[in-house]
Amino acid sequence: MRSVFSRFASAMVVLPLGLALAGCGVDDWLGGDTPLPPLPGKRISVLSQQGNLEPEVAAASILLTTPTPNDEWPQAGGYANHAMYHMEMGAAPHQIWSVSIGEGSAKRTRLLASPIEAMGKVFTLDAAGKASAFDATTGALVWMVDTAPDDEDDEMPGGGVAFEGGAVFATTGYGEVVAMQADTGAIVWRKSVLAPVRSAPTVRNGKVFVQSADNQLHALSAENGDVLWTHQGLPENTTFLGGTSPAVDGDVVVVAYSSGELFALRTEGGNMLWQEQLSTIRRTDAAAALTDILALPVIDRGRVYAIGNADSLVALDLNGGTRLWEREIGGLQTPWVDGDTLFLVTNSNDALAVEASTGKVLWVTPLQIWEDEAGRKGRIQWVGPLLASDRLIIAGSNGELLALSPYDGSILGLDHSPDGVRLPPILANGILYFLTVAGELVAYR
Repeated sequence: MRSVFSRFASAMVVLPLGLALAGCGVDDWLGGDTPLPPLPGKRISVLSQQGNLEPEVAAASILLTTPTPNDEWPQAGGYANHAMYHMEMGAAPHQIWSVSIGEGSAKRTRLLASPIEAMGKVFTLDAAGKASAFDATTGALVWMVDTAPDDEDDEMPGGGVAFEGGAVFATTGYGEVVAMQADTGAIVWRKSVLAPVRSAPTVRNGKVFVQSADNQLHALSAENGDVLWTHQGLPENTTFLGGTSPAVDGDVVVVAYSSGELFALRTEGGNMLWQEQLSTIRRTDAAAALTDILALPVIDRGRVYAIGNADSLVALDLNGGTRLWEREIGGLQTPWVDGDTLFLVTNSNDALAVEASTGKVLWVTPLQIWEDEAGRKGRIQWVGPLLASDRLIIAGSNGELLALSPYDGSILGLDHSPDGVRLPPILANGILYFLTVAGELVAYR
């Protein structure tokens, strides 16, 4: 990947949405005076002309918090509540290193685990279940551990990793949770949950919350792996590959199952506070009929934001479960909240902003749907967004890296990675990380 993250000027002219941007870099992606050389091959616009959503409130009402440095990204979604707000990124970031984490996605395996960052290290889990730690400054390998049981020969994709209190917790397709020392990789304990785990754990206050593929939530002791309690959702036979991670805030854990069920439980004992179902009557195709919730639920200031595949975006009261608003909008990507604005990428490949208090649409940017638009082939998956220094960063399975204005959705810049990206980027200590489909971890600062 080239350097693509130069800071844009505050008086930057907004590009018209219909402009085909993919032929070259735009202001060095986020600013600067030297255009990037044209990329090889036939290029088409990153924007689609097909969109069903329309703005309902003036986007001028968007007010964001001041960008703030964050010194870690310890688990999937950042913090346990999955609310990272407006982070700070440097004025002109550039690629500082790139390294292979091991096995990437292939015909029989899928890379499911986003990286995390803590203690000056980036922790990853490859498609074969190998956990690794890399120096965040140089990309040098610190340690690598095979999380598979000794008697297993088949490669199974891992669910993900999380960090707390000097330990890294990995979930595996073998149905196990493995706790390792963050500085050495030494295994501290290993616990079976009897079903494959295809999502990252969430760790908070000495408890590890693990969601297994059979729609069970397991609360384990971070100290020794003892099972503290479990919760069962409805079984779902047909689902997307992958899963979601619970959100934890205070003494409440919110878990979203592939059945479309959403539960709020007490972290102590697992007693249920409320239950909801994310689905709508309108089902337009076989994929839309899947009730999966792959996007992480987000808890922010007493509200829960959740989006399901079956065209349901909701805001709920954390304590009572009351629906504050709902929209027929479906998605698999985790919403990003800051102030009174919720940013998200939908199943129809729209990037949009909605008012967090009302659900009303503020702006919509239709993104490219097909790699081959004429033949409608190669459906593109967009991941993100991530909000940093007045930029919404989104990556695509076609290799496109986009920066959008959070204020009106206009495209500020574009670049192209050598491989597609199907996992959302992360940011810590001013370093932005992408993990490509091939398992290449790329860092910008």
